Amino acid sequence: MPTIETEEHKSLRQAVAALGKRHGRDYDREQLWSEAAKLGYLGVNLPEEYGGGGGGIAELSIVLEELGAAGAPLLMMIVSPAICGTVIARFGTESQKQEWLPALADGTRTMAFGITEPDAGSNSHRISTTARRDGVDWLLSGRKVFVSGVDIADATLIVGRTEDSRTGRLKPCLFIVPRDAPGFGRRHIEMELNAQEKQFELTLDDVRLPAEALVGDEDAGLLQLFAGLNPERIMTAAFAIGMGRYALSQAITYAKDRTVWNTPIGAHQAIAHPLAQAHIDLELARLMMQKAAYLYDEGDDVAAGEAANMAKYAAGEACVKAVDQAVHTLGGNGLTREFGIASLITAARVARIAPVSREMILNYVSHQTLGLPKSY
Repeated sequence: MPTIETEEHKSLRQAVAALGKRHGRDYDREQLWSEAAKLGYLGVNLPEEYGGGGGGIAELSIVLEELGAAGAPLLMMIVSPAICGTVIARFGTESQKQEWLPALADGTRTMAFGITEPDAGSNSHRISTTARRDGVDWLLSGRKVFVSGVDIADATLIVGRTEDSRTGRLKPCLFIVPRDAPGFGRRHIEMELNAQEKQFELTLDDVRLPAEALVGDEDAGLLQLFAGLNPERIMTAAFAIGMGRYALSQAITYAKDRTVWNTPIGAHQAIAHPLAQAHIDLELARLMMQKAAYLYDEGDDVAAGEAANMAKYAAGEACVKAVDQAVHTLGGNGLTREFGIASLITAARVARIAPVSREMILNYVSHQTLGLPKSY
């Protein structure tokens, strides 16, 4: 694995950073999404033959991180090109690829992703949304919560479960559900989180889908599911690192300019050292994120799963600490709308909670990596 970024990656960072700087903290999501798409950034991870850039999650994570560092993160990048685009590119039929990948790449269509349920939480094995055969069609029933951007998405990639004819057990499967499908309802969830993308609860009441709505092999659902979840964790890490970098840059600027008793406050170690530590933590988290992206792009799904979880954990912790220290550095100003950091206090917690909590990641590492026994 290369430990130093290539010149191509450095150039990509610089170009995306310039785009983010032009839009700034008060960015318009639709305008930024459209411009990023035209420049080829949204589909940088998708295959060239379907209008993408031919890169991987490594390149897409750079795009999201740099936009976040400029104060203009695009949350739907985690969902539409990273999760849905990746799953369709790897496992979709030729028809699904032709229909969705070019449109996801050029930003003209977006796709949401529904996995979390009210009673299942982080336990994907307890998903109760079920799909059953009705002739050649599928009937999908269940509920999903905390689904981002359903109101702006053309379809939602829904994780359901079908019955294995051999064992009778339920197994996960992925379905493309159009936004206007009969029986497919949504309810806006009011959030304290200050984000441009809204959160929704979904209801599926015997939603009838054609056979071609199924993505990939019905018997390989778990493999296909984690092929989408690993990029989700890597991109969440990028989201968190970018957010942490933005908060840290605001604090550094303030610490250089704010003078008390003829001395910039940044000269005091009580201010300087915590900011330096926050920078170190963010850099370490980025290294793990780069490792996870490299492993995923190389096709090592098992190793990528471990690294993606670790990257998401490290980035979430580093982001929360960076934002907290930034607010603390600015004092009362850190809570004002003028400086725009206080809103990140809530947003930073997203990377600790979603798409999987830090405690579940610790469970994963303790069981899968360290081989310790389970308590459940």
